[in-house]
Amino acid sequence: MRWMWIDRVVELVPREKLVAIKHVSLAEEHLHDHFPARGSRPAMPIMPACLIVEGMAQSSGILVGHAEDFREKVVLAKVSKAELDREAVPGDTLRYTATIQQMTDLGASTRGMVELISPTAAGPAQPVQIGQIDLMFSHLDQNMGGASFPEHNFVFSEGFHTLLRTSGVEMPA
Repeated sequence: MRWMWIDRVVELVPREKLVAIKHVSLAEEHLHDHFPARGSRPAMPIMPACLIVEGMAQSSGILVGHAEDFREKVVLAKVSKAELDREAVPGDTLRYTATIQQMTDLGASTRGMVELISPTAAGPAQPVQIGQIDLMFSHLDQNMGGASFPEHNFVFSEGFHTLLRTSGVEMPA
């Protein structure tokens, strides 16, 4: 995967839960398109909701992949639920908490909670839940009935390996 929508894994309980964070920065190019200044209205840069969903998909996918030591090619099969109540803006931190609801040889279902941490002048900000994103994943090699894919795990690319290594997550040899 070329684009990473999480910055760090901060907690991993194998086969149960993963917590990851994403710092929203004005340096990210996509924020300048949502929404640029128009006439007398100033720019309103926000993190697009679809990218928040993708951040949860990456967090949950890592949890599902880690459960089988990344032997399976884990792909997003279905967004069962995606509800977000607020936008994230530059300076905010998103915290994704993914938990496995069900896991089989064919795939897994996860429940995800999205929290927003907004900086305040009064001191450390408290996380506020802003949404729930429930997802289903498929183990690609188990579900494609004879279709052939490259042997190497192209889902968990070098970018994911770097993210996990710098987050202190043990990778299989």
